[in-house]
Amino acid sequence: MFDGLSTSTSGLVANRLWLDVIANNIANANTTRTPQGGPYRREQVVLGTAPSSSFSSALSAASGQVPGAGVQVQGIVQDPSPFKLVYDPSNPDAVNGYVQMPNVDVSTEMIDMITASRAYEANVTAFNASKQVDVQSLQIGK
Repeated sequence: MFDGLSTSTSGLVANRLWLDVIANNIANANTTRTPQGGPYRREQVVLGTAPSSSFSSALSAASGQVPGAGVQVQGIVQDPSPFKLVYDPSNPDAVNGYVQMPNVDVSTEMIDMITASRAYEANVTAFNASKQVDVQSLQIGK
C-alpha cells in the first residue's frame, strides 16, 4: 500500500542531494585553491535503482510486475574533465600568468538545477497522488 509513497520519498531525497551538490558546485565556481590542492573539481551525483524489500519483490513477482523500489544515491563522483586556463598574472595561484580555474560551467549547473527542481516537483506530485489514492482506499471500507 505504501510502495508509491516510498518510491516518491526516495526520489525526493535523491533530488534534494542533487540540488545540494549543484549549489556547492556553483558556490565553488571560482575557487582556485582547495585544501586538497589545486582548483575545485566539479562533483556529480550518481543515481541507481534502490533495492526492493523482499515482501514487495515477492508480491511483484507473483503478479508478474517488475519491482520498482525507487532511486538510491550510489555516490558522488568528481568530474574528470580538464580545468580551464585563464590568463591572470595578478592572481597568486598563477603559473606563468595562467590560473587553473574549476571545471564548473555555471550554465550547465543552472540547467541541471532546473532539471533537478522539476524532478523534485514531479516526485511531490506523485507522492500527493499516491497519498490521495491510499486515503480513498481506506475510506472504501467505511
